[in-house]
Amino acid sequence: MAACLFCGIVAGDVPAFRVVERPSGVAFLDIRPVFKGHVLIVPRPHVPQLIDLDPDLLPGFFAFVQEVATAVPAALGAQGTFVAMNNVVSQSVPHLHAHVVPRTKGDGLRGFFWPRTKYASDDEAAEYAGRIGKELGAAGVTPAG
Repeated sequence: MAACLFCGIVAGDVPAFRVVERPSGVAFLDIRPVFKGHVLIVPRPHVPQLIDLDPDLLPGFFAFVQEVATAVPAALGAQGTFVAMNNVVSQSVPHLHAHVVPRTKGDGLRGFFWPRTKYASDDEAAEYAGRIGKELGAAGVTPAG
C-alpha cells in the first residue's frame, strides 16, 4: 500500500533502524519507544489489523514475534518483555504490528496501558465469558474456581 509507513519500511523506501528480517516480516525499533529497545514487528503484506491477517500467515508471524521477545531480554539485560498489539483503537499506523518492549522490575511502567476494573460478581463474569464464547461457537462456560 503506497501511503502506508510500515509498507514503506518493509520495501526499504522508508528508513528505519531494522533489527532483523524474516520471510514472515520485518522487525525494527519504534521511533517513540516506551523503553530503549522497544521493537515493532510487522508482516510483509499490508494487513490493517490482526483480524485481516491470512490464517496461513499466523504461525510464521507469531513465531517471529516470539523470536524477538526471546532475544530482547538476552540482548538488553532485561528481565522480560511486554508484548502488545492494538487493533484500530490506539493503532497509530494502520498496519498490523506487535510491540515487544523490554521490561525490568521497577522500570516504572505501571499499567497505564490498561486501567483495571472488576466484575460485580462471578455471575457477571460468566455472562461476559458466555457472550464471547457464543460468538466463537462454544457450547458452555465453565465457572472459574
